[in-house]
Amino acid sequence: MTPSLSLTRLQLQDFRNHANASLRFSAGVVVIAGENGSGKTNLLEAISLLGPGRGLRSARIADLGRRVGEEGLPWAVSGRFEGPEGTFDLGTGTAHGGSPEKRAFRLDNEPVKTQSELGRLVAAVWLTPQMDRLFQEAASGRRRFLDRLVWALDPNHAREVSAYENAMAQRNRLLSDGREGRRVDPAWLDGLEDAMARHGVALTAARRSLIGRLNAALAEGVAGAFPAALCALECETAAALERGSALAVEDGLREALAARRGRDAAAGLAVAGPHRCDLRLSHLPKGVPAELCSTGEQKALLISTVLAHSALIASARGFAPLLLLDEIAAHLDATRREALFAALTALPAQSFLTGTEPGVFASLDGVAESFSIGPEGVMAG
Repeated sequence: MTPSLSLTRLQLQDFRNHANASLRFSAGVVVIAGENGSGKTNLLEAISLLGPGRGLRSARIADLGRRVGEEGLPWAVSGRFEGPEGTFDLGTGTAHGGSPEKRAFRLDNEPVKTQSELGRLVAAVWLTPQMDRLFQEAASGRRRFLDRLVWALDPNHAREVSAYENAMAQRNRLLSDGREGRRVDPAWLDGLEDAMARHGVALTAARRSLIGRLNAALAEGVAGAFPAALCALECETAAALERGSALAVEDGLREALAARRGRDAAAGLAVAGPHRCDLRLSHLPKGVPAELCSTGEQKALLISTVLAHSALIASARGFAPLLLLDEIAAHLDATRREALFAALTALPAQSFLTGTEPGVFASLDGVAESFSIGPEGVMAG
């Protein structure tokens, strides 16, 4: 099956350990093999930065440039895509003449004003070895994973999340000023809490919509041989939206924020709200929470969720997100590994897989396009 969105060329300049690399892709499944530390994950990170967000490592912009001594060089990543709207080029990198912490974007060599413009053209979802701990660590990692899934369905979601977090940060600063005895204008706080209520309800509604559609896709068996996950939100605002209208929930959140000013000031942060939302996954056939499943089962649940999400987005938006699967064979037995490869070749999505052992991907011979990374750089074949 030919993906409806394909990355056909990737170029890197002074990105991580890659001084200069140019790769061309023509297949729906791409395998990149190499030893640990060779730069496989760096290639996936470069691809992830061609969409909205901070990429699969959430790294500081200044840390992405190839290091010469103590200094990181200015860097650039560009990609050519074939999509429903035709061929287009996306580029990102250190802003010319600007701060090393500022990133610039270009679409067909023209400046891009907002990242939501990228989200309308490109989406990417990834699984990395670090995400194997997703169910044992804090809710923030699961929330970021959830929001990446939502962005692929609704490119405006990133703007809602950013607006909410910006208003919350300003409110935190004002409450801190008040705690230290400086005068704070109540009307300013009212305005920030109004923004938090509006954007908070909007972003929560988008999360709820995705969860409902994702559960429906999983229940239909779209993940194939992988166990279906049951997704749920642990969130007061989401629960309120089940009981009442969005306007009523906005009013309630606005009132709750005003009532909690003293408590939040003492804590130094907003103790409750959509920013505390948690994503809970369960093994649907067994009825067991993901955090109580084995490592292999947890990875299988993440894979089933990503596969269902890819199919869902393809149906909803006309193109599937790029799938970036780093060291994906770890913790998968041979049966599940083959099931994954079969699912990827059937999806209308382009997949990029990395691994240290090329033999793990032997069953993809004739289907996947293969690259290897060694001391001489990235080589096809």
